[in-house]
Amino acid sequence: MSKKKDLNEILFRIHKALNLTIDDMLKAYACADYEMDQEHLKSLLVRRQEKEFKICSYEEIGVFLDGLVAFKRGASKSVTNDDEAVGLTNNLILKKLRIVLELKDAQIGEIFWLGGVELTKQQLSSLFRNENHKNYKALPDELLMVFFDGLDIYLAK
Repeated sequence: MSKKKDLNEILFRIHKALNLTIDDMLKAYACADYEMDQEHLKSLLVRRQEKEFKICSYEEIGVFLDGLVAFKRGASKSVTNDDEAVGLTNNLILKKLRIVLELKDAQIGEIFWLGGVELTKQQLSSLFRNENHKNYKALPDELLMVFFDGLDIYLAK
């Protein structure tokens, strides 16, 4: 059995890297028509050792990412897929962050490099392909965390 993805860590890393306030995050949830209580959100962002800690669900992070896109870029005319949260992958998280931050391929490569991993152009493009494409490559948890490490440095510039 595979290790469960730490969605709380991902939500926390997005919160910190993008320097989002709790109010910003609540607005992102509101943009996705999702009712998020401020206290519950705070409990998703505290460390596992804290007594207030609550486990973040795939729905909560998927909806947040959709709302963050709308919050940062404006509402989309396209309809979101409700089943998307169930199939939330690291690749999809990376795609949504690319949209939110309006990143080009070269910038994404630089972010990975700042995090300590150099990816070729082909390796990068394989992360953004459709899952059914023969050159698709799943983004491992460790590489997503490398991206967040690099993003912290990239956005601090």
